Amino acid sequence: MFPICGSWLETMRLLYQLYCKCCFECCIKCLGGVPYASLVATILCFSGVALFCGCGHVALTGTLTMLENHFSQITTDHATLTIVIQTMQYVIYGIASFFFVYGIILLAEGFYTTSAVKKELQSQFKTTVCGRCITATFVFLTYILGLAFLGIFGFSAIPVFLFYNMWTTCAAMKSPIANITDPDSICVDVRQYGIIPWNATPGKACGSTLGDICSTSEFYLSFHLYIVACAGAGATLIALIHYLMILSANWAYLRSSCNQNEYQDIKTKDDDAEEGGSKEGLNSSYS
Repeated sequence: MFPICGSWLETMRLLYQLYCKCCFECCIKCLGGVPYASLVATILCFSGVALFCGCGHVALTGTLTMLENHFSQITTDHATLTIVIQTMQYVIYGIASFFFVYGIILLAEGFYTTSAVKKELQSQFKTTVCGRCITATFVFLTYILGLAFLGIFGFSAIPVFLFYNMWTTCAAMKSPIANITDPDSICVDVRQYGIIPWNATPGKACGSTLGDICSTSEFYLSFHLYIVACAGAGATLIALIHYLMILSANWAYLRSSCNQNEYQDIKTKDDDAEEGGSKEGLNSSYS
């Protein structure tokens, strides 16, 4: 009985070791096919777009509320601005949806290219012209999107600059070092930035009114959300540059693999032709 029990335990131990080895090899194989560069770029892109779209949408709403309450109390004066802000919010919805789909597509393309290069190096199959054209198309599209988001990043820095000027003005007014004798002479006129028309009422805020505006939750929240949105746009721009480098490298790998395969095919044909010629020469000499 005891020898039978010992052999059974030994068999179970061997089966367990075999199972662990198979699981380990499968995990290594799966992890080896993961395009880590594309994965990092996708995470960075999703994070940047989420910050830019989410914070930008809320900040635009807070900015419109602040303008309606303190700088343009007549609805017709800022009707155009309301339409522009609503249009920008719809554009934000489109940007979020587009980049969600585009990031998944680029990640899938990274998986395809990684597996294709590895299998081609193992001579299991050859890449096609269609695959290389798709990669080249993604390179061009990502380049265009990078230029577009470079403009978006610069545009998102404008409200940060405007709110920062307003915040520094309020801080200087409250600072005892400034020694301001007439606080009512310090004003912020948003009409000079072209945000609202010159006939908007009141159009500017001075003294204690300006200090009260800086203390509101709309101003504080919108200011910091614009900063985060600008940082999100910068992160998205970095992700697109990262994508561009990855796609360019993948296209170069596929192109070089194609050239190498073409060279191998030509060399194989030449070797076959030489081998056939040598066999014919031997046959003629024997005859």
